[in-house]
Amino acid sequence: MSIFFGAFMILSAYSTSFNISLFSEISAQSDLQIIKYRDLIIDLGDGVKTNAQLSYPAIGNGPFPAVLLIHGSGALDMNETLTKNSKPFWEISQYLSERGFAVLKYDKRGVGSESYTILNSNVWGNNTVDDQIQDGKKALNILAQQPEVDPKRISIIGHSEGTLYAPRVAIDNPTDVDNIILMGVLAQNPLKVEYFQDVSLSLEYAKQVLDKNNSGLISIQDVIVDPLYKNLLLPITVSQTNDTNAMTNYLVEQFGNSGYIDINKQVEPFLIKGYENNTAFNLLKCDTVGICPILWNSLANMTTNLSTIGNVSESIGILILNGENDAQTPVQQAFLLHQRLNEVNHPDHALITYPDLGHALYLSTKWQTAFGPMEPDVLADLYSWLESHSKE
Repeated sequence: MSIFFGAFMILSAYSTSFNISLFSEISAQSDLQIIKYRDLIIDLGDGVKTNAQLSYPAIGNGPFPAVLLIHGSGALDMNETLTKNSKPFWEISQYLSERGFAVLKYDKRGVGSESYTILNSNVWGNNTVDDQIQDGKKALNILAQQPEVDPKRISIIGHSEGTLYAPRVAIDNPTDVDNIILMGVLAQNPLKVEYFQDVSLSLEYAKQVLDKNNSGLISIQDVIVDPLYKNLLLPITVSQTNDTNAMTNYLVEQFGNSGYIDINKQVEPFLIKGYENNTAFNLLKCDTVGICPILWNSLANMTTNLSTIGNVSESIGILILNGENDAQTPVQQAFLLHQRLNEVNHPDHALITYPDLGHALYLSTKWQTAFGPMEPDVLADLYSWLESHSKE
């Protein structure tokens, strides 16, 4: 159940449907061009290149203030496509470029033109924290060179895992970065946050939701109909069959034929083993579109955001946005980072939290991430803060 942020989150997502997709092409007024686009290629070094796109206002006297987008975990494209109806970076780039900003987004190294497609398995499987930070710096340099961009007014937005990299790019380029915005924040070591996702939150759910009699036991029959635990305790090949007998037989084989599973004695060890498998560093090959073993090792050994955020230049504004029902990067991570900025007396920082929103800044319970278009208030707050912090 590795749901740090990326492909694995989809397994636990609520299904959402829309009569009209937010992301369909607008053709009713094709003669009304609000945004212009330019496709770019970023040379990441060592023969590695990736596709990027700059969006900017179709009308206006540039150069414009600009924003660089740094994505979260997993094999994500430049739109940070999570599901058909959840593309946070597409939404952010559209919203900001309609309102006067140039925005640069890029595909992750080794990733194809669509999320969860690997273009180069060697590049993808061997990428590290340092690679991600250096990629951000290369993209920042490309953005600053564009004629439509004011190089003195550049902000960086990092989402999820990207909140680890955005501050480091800013720290190393204090005169080139005006602001950083951190959405779905990581303050502590990523392994600690992953443990919360894989073990702590799942145990809390079992005790508060599934253990109806406070007996310390959960019913196998309740598990096979529960949208979270069905996918948690069953392999996907079994859970997706919706075969009640097959699911029951599998759970009986794994946990015994009493009809119940002991939360502390059986569920907790099962979850811990899953966490250890998800974060194993000793695998020789990456076989996932999530976080590969080499990257996990790199993340585990990096200095935490909590330790480094105080090194961000006082001239750089910092905005933190987090859903209060975030099941990937819990809101307490945002509080910790905000407290640290208070402690070091950073002169320009703000925190906004959103009740009922999850990791994709969409309505969610505290147990699972649901996917859909970002809530309008988030985009409005983002623009309002950036606009006030991007004056000439």
